[in-house]
Amino acid sequence: MSTITHVNPPALHNTPFFSQGTVTEPGRTLYVGGQNGTDSTGAITGGLAEQSAQAMRNVIAVLNESGVGQQQVAKLNIYLSADGDLNAAFAASAQVWGQHPTAITVVRVAGLARPEALVEIDAIAVLPTY
Repeated sequence: MSTITHVNPPALHNTPFFSQGTVTEPGRTLYVGGQNGTDSTGAITGGLAEQSAQAMRNVIAVLNESGVGQQQVAKLNIYLSADGDLNAAFAASAQVWGQHPTAITVVRVAGLARPEALVEIDAIAVLPTY
């Protein structure tokens, strides 16, 4: 199985919620496309917290369908609407994601492809080698 090593230099702030970097061993890579807070019908409802939780569930669904889980994710990218409450988004998504720190980038954006979308999350994961 491919592995991920978490890199957290002592000179940098360390937190249990994310890693400063990740190193993946050679293997196959899964790129999870940007997930909004859509349900199975494609509808987006609710505020930032609800959409963040649903977007994270959607990321996990793609991971699970590919035979892996959160612990195989090397990188998350989170795009938040410019006026979104980062703390609300983080709290909601963390409840779904659990204790699986990884490298992460959060970017505030003026808007997303769907006007009602307040968040989009994508991921890069390491898949087992055969």
